[in-house]
Amino acid sequence: MSYEPSPPHQYRQPPHPPSYPPSPGYDATYPWQPPLTEPEPPPRRRQPEPALGHHSDLRVLRGAYRWQRRTATLTALGYFTLFLILSAFAPSFMTSEIADGLPTGLVLALAQIPVTWLAIVLYEHTARRYVDPIAARIRKQSEVDAKREANR
Repeated sequence: MSYEPSPPHQYRQPPHPPSYPPSPGYDATYPWQPPLTEPEPPPRRRQPEPALGHHSDLRVLRGAYRWQRRTATLTALGYFTLFLILSAFAPSFMTSEIADGLPTGLVLALAQIPVTWLAIVLYEHTARRYVDPIAARIRKQSEVDAKREANR
């Protein structure tokens, strides 16, 4: 068996069919080189003007709303948790009578209804006093911003 080396073969780029034109700037001899023509830089956009409302306003609103939720939730859940702890760890206190035949546990259980109403009243009060004015200010500021954008 003898080994015959194959004749040297030069690679030529196949011709492109008429429906597929060659890529612009592609040189088959040196494919690692950048294209011959520089691509056009994208058009520069004008920087948008910042809106009048600040992110700090939204932070203040979130903080006021968080405080409102905590106040109302801790009022209702705090009392309910206290009632459960007393029921589990102080049964003699819960079974003691306040009046003739009226145990302390029953009075504390019935007091949960007014405490829930108190939590609702606290929620409404803090909403009107703290959260709603901040939200109204941000809403008014966003309307001014929307009018400013419409007039451009």
